[in-house]
Amino acid sequence: MAKKSIIARDLKKAKMINKYQKRRLQLKADGQFDKLHLLPRNSSPCRRKNRCVISGRPRSYMRQFGVSRIVFREQASLGNIPGIVKASW
Repeated sequence: MAKKSIIARDLKKAKMINKYQKRRLQLKADGQFDKLHLLPRNSSPCRRKNRCVISGRPRSYMRQFGVSRIVFREQASLGNIPGIVKASW
């Protein structure tokens, strides 16, 4: 599991992205790219890292399900993910 401080930092970035989203879009639409750099760095959407919602793991993130491969495998084995069955042949 990821450290709580890193998960909290990522949530803080998400809040800042939402806060400045309209302002960023307006500046881009007006073509005022020189004023874009005056906004906080963490207000840019590309600064956010995809993380597993359960474990906070940043690597091997499955975007379709929102979890890491490890959590996905556990949940699929338990039958908690609809439509996913273990392959057998």
